[in-house]
Amino acid sequence: MGKYLRRWGLSFQRPDKRAVEQHPEAVRRWHEETWPAIRAKGKRDGGEILFADQVGIRSDQVTGRTWGEKGRTPVVRRNGNRFSVNAMSAISTKGRMHFMVFTESFTAEVMCRFLDRLTGHFDHKVHLVVDGHSAHRSKKVRDWPADHPDDVEPHFLPPYAPELNPDELVNADLKHSLPKQHRARDQAELAAENTPLLPQTPTPATHRPRPLRRPARPLRPGREPHQFLINTRNLAGCCRA
Repeated sequence: MGKYLRRWGLSFQRPDKRAVEQHPEAVRRWHEETWPAIRAKGKRDGGEILFADQVGIRSDQVTGRTWGEKGRTPVVRRNGNRFSVNAMSAISTKGRMHFMVFTESFTAEVMCRFLDRLTGHFDHKVHLVVDGHSAHRSKKVRDWPADHPDDVEPHFLPPYAPELNPDELVNADLKHSLPKQHRARDQAELAAENTPLLPQTPTPATHRPRPLRRPARPLRPGREPHQFLINTRNLAGCCRA
């Protein structure tokens, strides 16, 4: 039966997941109307389009499996205290990546700080595509672009449609690339473990980006604590323009 299925052009695959709350009509409008309009607007004003998202990393996160003798489960020793760090990243259609690792909860204040640092790396307008997170739609975040109309313009993805955001692939790779035996004892160590992973992990998808390349030099070295570090990495072909 497997031979027949392969001859018919079929392959054994893991099904992709879609939320039952997702509205197909909204996704269709995004593909046929919203996204082409964003691309045209970015081209018209010479701006850059970026997709952004945030991710949380826990100290007790399961990072994979390993082989072991039957009846004897392998043991990995790690800190018994539970803590976490968060990361906010953005990738562009031109192959650039920006990220910020922080230790507090993701709030409107953190988002505004990310916008401030992100736009500081551009001398042209940024079109930022984000999901419907409450922090993204808060009054404080809505006021920030209104006060900086020449720096950034936000755009929102349809609800329950993370597959439309290529930055979700960066988040998935970050979690899969965690050291199998990471032993961070506090938030600072956990942030230090995750920061180097962001610019190095390739993305497993049909529009997979190539491995992120190291820049010639880090941006603003030593001026900011690492838990609020923002940096830029080159990424070839991360998403289709």
